[in-house]
Amino acid sequence: MPGPRSIASLLALFLALFLPLSAQQADSALLTLDRIFNSDEFTPERLGPVRWLENTSAYVKLEADSATPGGRSLVRYDAATGKREVWVSASRLVPQGDTVPLAVEDYAVSPDGKRLLVFTNSQKVWRENTRGDFWVLDLAGGRLLKLGGPGAKPSTLMFAKFSPDGGRVAYVRENNLYVESLADGRIAGLTSDGSRTTINGTFDWVYEEELSLRDGFRWSPDGRRIAYWQLDASGVRDFLLINDTDSLYSFTIPVQYPKAGTTNSAGRVGVVSAAGGKTVWLQVPGDPRNNYIARMEWAAGSNEVVLQHLNRLQNTNDVMLGDAATGRVRSVLIERDSAWTDVVNDLRWLDGGKSFTWISERDGWRHLYVVSRDGKKLRLVTKGSFDLHNPGSAFGQPFVTGVDSARGWIYYTASPENATQLYLYRSRLDGRGKAERVTPGNQPGYHLYRISGDGRWAIHTYSSFGTPPTVDLVSLPDHKVARTLVKNERLKASVSRLRRGKADFVKVSAGSGLGLDGWLMKPAEFDSTKLYPVLFHVYGEPASQTALDLWAGGNYLWHLMLTQQGYVVASLDNRGTPAPRGRAFRKVVYRKVGPITSGDQAAALRTMRGWSWVDSTRIGVWGWSGGGSMTLHLLFRYPELYQTGMSVAPMADIRLYDTIYQERYFGLPQQNEADYREGSALTYADKLRGNLLVVHGAGDDNVHYASTERLINALVSANRPFSMMTYPNRTHCICEGEGTGLHLYSLLTSYLEKNLAAGPR
Repeated sequence: MPGPRSIASLLALFLALFLPLSAQQADSALLTLDRIFNSDEFTPERLGPVRWLENTSAYVKLEADSATPGGRSLVRYDAATGKREVWVSASRLVPQGDTVPLAVEDYAVSPDGKRLLVFTNSQKVWRENTRGDFWVLDLAGGRLLKLGGPGAKPSTLMFAKFSPDGGRVAYVRENNLYVESLADGRIAGLTSDGSRTTINGTFDWVYEEELSLRDGFRWSPDGRRIAYWQLDASGVRDFLLINDTDSLYSFTIPVQYPKAGTTNSAGRVGVVSAAGGKTVWLQVPGDPRNNYIARMEWAAGSNEVVLQHLNRLQNTNDVMLGDAATGRVRSVLIERDSAWTDVVNDLRWLDGGKSFTWISERDGWRHLYVVSRDGKKLRLVTKGSFDLHNPGSAFGQPFVTGVDSARGWIYYTASPENATQLYLYRSRLDGRGKAERVTPGNQPGYHLYRISGDGRWAIHTYSSFGTPPTVDLVSLPDHKVARTLVKNERLKASVSRLRRGKADFVKVSAGSGLGLDGWLMKPAEFDSTKLYPVLFHVYGEPASQTALDLWAGGNYLWHLMLTQQGYVVASLDNRGTPAPRGRAFRKVVYRKVGPITSGDQAAALRTMRGWSWVDSTRIGVWGWSGGGSMTLHLLFRYPELYQTGMSVAPMADIRLYDTIYQERYFGLPQQNEADYREGSALTYADKLRGNLLVVHGAGDDNVHYASTERLINALVSANRPFSMMTYPNRTHCICEGEGTGLHLYSLLTSYLEKNLAAGPR
């Protein structure tokens, strides 16, 4: 009896031989869940980790090595000439006694160019794979050394970094700091008190998640000292994740997680000799559990450390200089805001350490300033009614992409005329003249840059809505393309064959003169004289935007598949999202995330209900994380507008979220109970009238499953019917385990089809 695979093969052969060619071609134009989530058809080509070599116009990238199966070589390119040179072949990365080269996940080159540091065999710590093995290759002699010494367990080293002279490497191992000499292998322990609650050189869950802090130590420029963070997490309560599936009996996984209003870790910064010895602790004022040292670097020399010190409410950012020898600190600049202040990722030293760059919204727009070292002189560099912008700024990415000190220019990203796009600009460091757009005017979309140390070249990645990314090497400031590094031709060809309707960027009135930026995806056969169901994709919180003119990968493809089934898909950025529309647009939501954000979305929908083709009886909404919370707010607060919602990993009760994020936008719950209650969607669960699907991973260490359990209780108490899907042990991404992604989007698609009828009427 033929097996299932044989029958499938015969069926495929029959269809290929006898199905009309036009029908076969039409199939390639129609998306399926399998094609999107269970194949590599739409997997993009990526450039991989690329490094500009220090103070040169040369860069290094990883490329497959045909001579060494499974290996990747580091290849050096000259930006000006394009000359290619295999710098480190994969064969040189084979450890003694082994036959397979190291799987290079990341790498760094020593400042003197004589050694290569390789990161491999990594393990996940919270969000990122930051723990693993580090090896050093001597480029001249060929010696390949594994760091950590014989006592180091596999995959236990973190954040290894060369000393400025390239002769030593410092790293974190099991919450202690070490320095290893590459000449003789001697290892000096700089700390010895590391434990689960005493964390040296790295961070706990909330510092990583909300302040984008992972790597917690810095070499001094002269290589004599190391400055590092230490956290005392002894007062932080554990949240217990429960694993019900991986053993006969359930077991708990404790995660130190400070919920809003509870005790934080106590953070401090110290300076220690790279040879070991006593730590000099910086004498930062205030209770360390009620303040945050959010950034720390050496201050353009080896005598002082610069800190950004946030109070617990995060409405004051105090820039301090700390004396590395005595520990004394002094304040040089204080940034205040009636809502919240943002951590600055763009503090760069200029004029040999006499001044530094700073980002501030003090005039109502996010602008770049140059500040004297003593803080007494503040010069505005970027002028006008526009914001510096980078969608990754909430995750530690800078607005400034490069400084050309020799010619007096600073490069940054912004989009003064269109909040859905992003371009490269430059301004004079002395503040004279107007900002100049560097990105050509005929290239709409989203543009990101990695600029060489000499400011003459950039690796330029750009995409637009429905168009996958291209990566070019361009010269600056003329932006001429020297060569294309990633074309994504296969992916673009696959996308071009798909049946696609028109995608429009729009500005929708939300009343009182407010317009919300957004996009619409329509079916290919769209007829404005008929009525269509509309599905909104939402997020709406201060961490991210959705209305962006860029390639969105799997989300774009799934939304496109829905348009092929007869849905219009839309997304809008309400007030409170990090859109480049001025401070007031972003921060009007202080203590009102939920009420104002959902109110904007609902007001825009009321406008759209007046459009001839919108079927007001078929309105759906879906979102993830903050978007899951927004979905609940819209469905509960505006049941007369939204009929169906799909909420993935929502925070239904914001009192359960962490200190740093929730208090930044709401203050302390002990002082602001009413706003916490109003900002929690479950407060309004009894107003549900439509169809609701809630999806959550039971192993979510970020937005805890407990929040969804409270939501369930509220809905049960109000006798409101709903649908529910739990994914055992999955985290916030709901991506672990074979077939999870395909199953999740199959579930969402099926629920939508059953509860929000597709197609025009």
